Amino acid sequence: MPNFSERVERISISGIREVFEAAGDDAINLGLGQPDFPTPEHARRAAVDAIEDGKADAYTENKGIRSLREAIAAKHRADQGVDLDPANVIATAGGSEALHVALEAHVDEGDEVVIPDPGFVSYDALTKLAGGEPVPAPLRDDLTIDPAAIEDAITDDTAAFVVNSPGNPTGAVSSEADVREFARIADEHDVLCLSDEVYEYTVFDGEHYSPMEFAETDSVVVVNSASKLFSMTGWRLGWVYGSDERVERMLRVHQYAQACASAPAQYAAEGALRGDRGIVDEMTASFERRRDLLLEGFDEIGLDCPTPQGAFYAMPRVPEGFVDECIDRGVIVVPGEAFGEHGRGHARISYATDESELREALDVMGEAYEAVR
Repeated sequence: MPNFSERVERISISGIREVFEAAGDDAINLGLGQPDFPTPEHARRAAVDAIEDGKADAYTENKGIRSLREAIAAKHRADQGVDLDPANVIATAGGSEALHVALEAHVDEGDEVVIPDPGFVSYDALTKLAGGEPVPAPLRDDLTIDPAAIEDAITDDTAAFVVNSPGNPTGAVSSEADVREFARIADEHDVLCLSDEVYEYTVFDGEHYSPMEFAETDSVVVVNSASKLFSMTGWRLGWVYGSDERVERMLRVHQYAQACASAPAQYAAEGALRGDRGIVDEMTASFERRRDLLLEGFDEIGLDCPTPQGAFYAMPRVPEGFVDECIDRGVIVVPGEAFGEHGRGHARISYATDESELREALDVMGEAYEAVR
């Protein structure tokens, strides 16, 4: 009989993936967060050029090629006003690995990590894999992260808390006042604020702020990624940055788990960061139109939904049985409890699909709602 680690027995396959993989081939998939835009041509071309020139044949530096890290640092200086040294950036295999190395480097056995509930599924699982204990903090009624709930959850055993804006699964965007509070909490309590900013460019209402802009100590580590910023999910290229000491510890994890991010993907991400950003504006405008279409449809159906201010997710309140009825009718949505106990009574809808399919899905959701209400 095989023996498995207690850590791996504490986690299971993501509820998002379970729903997705159970779907029929002709189902309308509103489950996965996959932008339906092509990767920018100049990013693809940068990878092809690197391959043809033989630049992608060997390992890169553990942290990633210097020119990519310089492009990442320039991006954060321009967007957040953060004076970021390229030496304090690690290119990773997507934002997922960035989250993993950050938690592994900062969480000891039994340490607590405060996570938003509902929140992205990886926060809970990666905390457990690091030997830590996830501590769910409920969101406000509008699904924004509540700094007071975060602070109330902090104990002597807290190693870190996670914030995410724009948010998955909620689409909520934290205000400047809330983000300043996240930084203050990290500074005053001497705990790590792990800020997941992978949807940074997809903001419809308000602006994106990072706790890194306001922290007075080295209490913040930022995770970001080319995946959602530039529709490069398959390239698996993200990054993590923080202070010298924090990056050095995260690098210890990264070098043994990954060695380095994929070289072609690094050149592609550099191309995206240095090239024309027109695709970013195009994507954001398109997602905002789809959000408005979805909210109008929810209103006609009778579903209550806090207005998403960013990303491409909505989280309406739904009656019991609604998710199963949708799936049975060929529209894939994810039950809210897949993202935490406080997600129960909600469903997560990804509207990163074309408008004609969204309209068709709304018709089906209306039928499902009538069947269970």
